[in-house]
Amino acid sequence: MKLRSSEPFWLEKNGIVNSYPSLRKDLVTDILIVGGGITGSLIAHQCIKDGYKTALIDKREIAHGSTSATTSMLQYEIDVPLHELMQQIGEDAAVANYKACSDSIDTLGALSKKVKSQCGFEKKQSLYYAAYKKDVPKLKKEFEARKENGFLVKWLEADDILKTFGLNNTHGGILSEQGGSIDAFRLAHDILAYNHKKGLLIFDKTNITKVIYKKTGVTVKVNDNSTIRAKKLIYCNGFESTEIIKEKFVKLISTFAMVGERFEDHQEQLENTLFWNTADPYIYMRTTDDHRLLIGGEDEDYVDPEKRNANIGKKAEKLKKYLGKILPDYDFVNDFAWAGTFGETKDGLPYIGKHKDFPSTYFVLGFGGNGITFSVIGMDIIAALLRGETHPLEAYYKFGR
Repeated sequence: MKLRSSEPFWLEKNGIVNSYPSLRKDLVTDILIVGGGITGSLIAHQCIKDGYKTALIDKREIAHGSTSATTSMLQYEIDVPLHELMQQIGEDAAVANYKACSDSIDTLGALSKKVKSQCGFEKKQSLYYAAYKKDVPKLKKEFEARKENGFLVKWLEADDILKTFGLNNTHGGILSEQGGSIDAFRLAHDILAYNHKKGLLIFDKTNITKVIYKKTGVTVKVNDNSTIRAKKLIYCNGFESTEIIKEKFVKLISTFAMVGERFEDHQEQLENTLFWNTADPYIYMRTTDDHRLLIGGEDEDYVDPEKRNANIGKKAEKLKKYLGKILPDYDFVNDFAWAGTFGETKDGLPYIGKHKDFPSTYFVLGFGGNGITFSVIGMDIIAALLRGETHPLEAYYKFGR
């Protein structure tokens, strides 16, 4: 396959949305946020809303890290199924986490409307289907766990899936009412622009060279010639946090995705639904707001960017081959293919909160397949911590758990 573009689709689609200066002077602020992606934008929004003097920096251009590569599927389903998470952390805690992720989708919808974002937010249903016949008993157990705990789900047999969505080679699945999709790159930019007008200071191409952590605050050296003094530092830098934190708390994974040309014909059976399966690694699929089909997966252990990107062509071929199995009549023409890196935790939950080695510092690291919804939960947790309060989900996201 000859790639039309190896840049993430969202970068090509949006171009340069907003550009900010690098920091070239000393700065004093209440809150310093490191990371200008979707997570950083959400936390900045919360901090400005709560009245803190806030600055945000990114070593790249805004949203050019993982946010530019995400497929932006908004799911309440955590990478660890509900019935398994119940065994790990208890029934009440597992259900609370799933429901918090579900609520986060609606929160994102309201926020995108508030900032008048052009991110194309859409509510969608979600189909989690069995890739193999052997997966059906476990998937039905998951269906019962969700149904018993009040989630709006329906079991579909393979024939139902074929009739409703035109998907071949499935073995039944869970249809959930709650889901959504966005362009996270655009939403991050729109949230930041909204808050920039309200006083948020934003600096891109601003690289940290040294951090001094004290109980009374942090001193951050950037670009070798400027200093930022802040009462609190909040890292929203995703998998790059592994360069800061010593212990191994997350496994880094490379994932691959591709987007086809705009589809002019009728494809309503796909447009209102997110699709993902029980394979390991799983395949996921959605349409975009400009009528393209996006498919991703083929995850593997992360090594380095060069080796990851060298596999894009081969992975795109495999994804297209799989697409031919489940949608044999779909006229897919690859337009963009790219790779991204994300973190995977043992319990599928994020790391949000304090770390014993970093005084005056918080982390909001929304790992997993639904890192965006975890970041929304992070808004509430950080707001509580900054007030000196606790949050009911905080214990499940702590370091060393």
